[in-house]
Amino acid sequence: MQTFKTSTVQANGIQFQYLEVGTGPLALCMHGFPDSPWTYRYLLPELAKAGYRAVAPFMRGYAPTEVPADGNYQTSALAADVVALHEALGGDEKSVLIGHDWGSVAALGAAAQAPQRWRRCVLMSVPPFAVFGQIAFSYEQIKRSFYFWFFQMQIADAIVPGNDLAFIDGLWADWSPGYDAKEDLLHVKDCLRNPANLQAAMGYYRSLFHPARFGSPAGMEEQIAAWGRPIPQPTLYLHGTQDGCVGLDAEATKSVLAFLGTSSAAEQINGVGHFMLVENPAQINERILQFLGQAK
Repeated sequence: MQTFKTSTVQANGIQFQYLEVGTGPLALCMHGFPDSPWTYRYLLPELAKAGYRAVAPFMRGYAPTEVPADGNYQTSALAADVVALHEALGGDEKSVLIGHDWGSVAALGAAAQAPQRWRRCVLMSVPPFAVFGQIAFSYEQIKRSFYFWFFQMQIADAIVPGNDLAFIDGLWADWSPGYDAKEDLLHVKDCLRNPANLQAAMGYYRSLFHPARFGSPAGMEEQIAAWGRPIPQPTLYLHGTQDGCVGLDAEATKSVLAFLGTSSAAEQINGVGHFMLVENPAQINERILQFLGQAK
């Protein structure tokens, strides 16, 4: 089994812990919810073989990364984390950026705000802001996104941690149908078992989908500024046809291209759900490395 170096770095006022393998230009890999950097355990060694220094941080608030003292989980803070991590880890213009789920949100913001830092990007499972907005209020997507709204209620603080975070088991089962997530869930629960860390993870949703601001003109302006602008880099967007979290059909997937740089691609991956990196690592790794190429 592949072993990874674990290290810490101070970035954007937070001490991040990360997994690392390889040397060369930085390949920064950001995870989502409810997940951990171990979702990249199959991709990181392949990036290293291709000449990259592959780094996967624990996102803000996910143990053992610090919980921010100010409780800030705004999408703008997530994007700022990515830019600061690039700086703190010694990244340069040859770096590449990879994001899944909330990591995709953070990557979209960072790629737009600091385009000179990234040669190419890969995004998975959560599309650009405008594309998500086109599907967010369909009946089918509202059902998929029930947890957005459930997390706004105080009762979620008691329900979600119950029975060894069984709620999280349910999300993985719904989002990646048929996948055996036992190994992944061990890592995820290590990140979220402490109440402060679980509060942090739900805080991402309580921030973005706050009932008083979500959908308001001011709230829309904030999100567009944070992660809603087109990005200039050549970018690969991947979405699973069996994704139980975000339902994107072939037409909607292709519409992602309008928000990506030249020489980009937006593709559906047949037979995988939300957590594609661990469901079919051979296929996903091959496509990502084909797009990124050898480190330059």
